[in-house]
Amino acid sequence: MENDRIQELLEALSDPVVLVNARRHVVAANRSAHDMLETVTLGRDLALSIRHPDALDAVSRVLAGQTRCMVTLTETVPVARVLEMNIAGLPETVADTGLASARAVCHLSDVTASRESERMRADFVANVSHELRSPLSVLIGFIETLKASVYDDLQATARFLDIMDIESQRMARLVDDLLSLSRVEACEHILPTTVIDLREVIDEVVYSVSARAREKNVNIDCLFDTNIRSITGDRDEMVEVFHNLVDNALKYGRKKLPIRIRVQDEPRIPDIGSPGIAITVRNFGLVIAAEHIPRLTERFYRIDRGRSRSEGGTGLGLAIVKHIVNHHRGRLLIESSAETGNEFTVFLPLTNNSQ
Repeated sequence: MENDRIQELLEALSDPVVLVNARRHVVAANRSAHDMLETVTLGRDLALSIRHPDALDAVSRVLAGQTRCMVTLTETVPVARVLEMNIAGLPETVADTGLASARAVCHLSDVTASRESERMRADFVANVSHELRSPLSVLIGFIETLKASVYDDLQATARFLDIMDIESQRMARLVDDLLSLSRVEACEHILPTTVIDLREVIDEVVYSVSARAREKNVNIDCLFDTNIRSITGDRDEMVEVFHNLVDNALKYGRKKLPIRIRVQDEPRIPDIGSPGIAITVRNFGLVIAAEHIPRLTERFYRIDRGRSRSEGGTGLGLAIVKHIVNHHRGRLLIESSAETGNEFTVFLPLTNNSQ
């Protein structure tokens, strides 16, 4: 009866827990442990379940008398993950059979997400510092040059001021994008409730870039292949999403080749399954290699870093798009091929307010 109560207690714990006896044999494990380790076998050595020398050494030290021990385990198969294993010793009892023979409890925690979050934060700070250092170095260098020697050289002064203006605007764009990303992340858990006119949003975006499109001799073709006009969403965020996508299409598409925007019904949104609406922005630039596509929405990820900077990009545009789409409980799909070009499709779910 006592063994049953102990097992019930283990099953009530959401994290994986394994009990081992003095010979390091498994005497109990909850369902979470079986799910995580896959090969937990009662009565067999823990080494058959956890093939990490550091973990097994830590268990042995606790069984030898150490009070407790913690070890970090990194796995690459079947999926990459980081586990923390805490081992604590248990006092001896009179009985030496069944669960009463347990001498150590092993508690496992999957800390992959938190470790990844820490890495992303560190990378984010490093990337921001790097992105700001370059224009700041340029500004400082030209300011020192202007102060030292070129007061009388009006042509050089004008050239330096032009470059300083470009670099300061680049920093301003970076700060604006960082603030935008921070603002979206802060309210990403709150579902928008305002009804907006999607056609008006896209028309506004197309109009805002029309002058640049004419300079590049690029037509922007819009096809509304749906009867749905209004959706539930944040208007400013939706403008930002499609402005980023169309702006990227202008930056990286070939001159004289069109940009095509198509809005159509979507009976089943990928990964969601519910009906919605799909807005695709297509350009005919260089084909994006398959290995780059999953990383395009990472902050500061660039395929061609030099070209992105020369075009005025901050490396945050698609990260902002992804978070705004998540805010609207939608999906972003990126596809690229020589036949169809580069397609960026935003899927938005329908609500009772959509019409």
